[in-house]
Amino acid sequence: MLAIKPYNRERALMYARKYAFSQNPMFADFRGIGGNCTNFVSQCLFAAGCVMNYTAVYGWYYISLDDRSPSWAGVRYFYDFITKNRSVGPFGHEAGEGECESGDIIQLGKEEEGFYHTLLISDIRDGEIYVTAQTDDAVDRPLSTYTYDYKRFIRVDGIRFRTEDDDGCFDEIYGALPDAEPPAVEAEKTPADG
Repeated sequence: MLAIKPYNRERALMYARKYAFSQNPMFADFRGIGGNCTNFVSQCLFAAGCVMNYTAVYGWYYISLDDRSPSWAGVRYFYDFITKNRSVGPFGHEAGEGECESGDIIQLGKEEEGFYHTLLISDIRDGEIYVTAQTDDAVDRPLSTYTYDYKRFIRVDGIRFRTEDDDGCFDEIYGALPDAEPPAVEAEKTPADG
């Protein structure tokens, strides 16, 4: 059974501020292979909820540089996971700027390359959004200092996790067919049955 816990924005922000200018040694640095921004925001979300989604290809997880989901460090895949996730891990929706608060996410885009940068909102004051990020390492940098053609906001709604009394494995192995009968099971033959 899946349950939902609140997204701990305070923990996400504490993590972001601690590691904005240094790399947590538990995670690889993607600066030389496309940028570290989404990897950093994923770490912040993980620090906030401590739940990964280990679904192959479409999940959201990091074990090592060679064993991770595309959504952990890829801008587009991160967006797809967070906004479409119906299973374990963080989930949210694309939102208007006015819906967002500290701990939510912004992705920036340019006409020639699409969305390319993921940032964590670390403060909103006097109508200005401030972000904390890596690749271009920053803590409480005004969003207005970035160059971009368009942006989108992701409101983090919560974190789903499996409860201890979870019978969800049945749905996973059986296929979650609502009206299907379980397959017939043949009784085991004993030597007396021939």
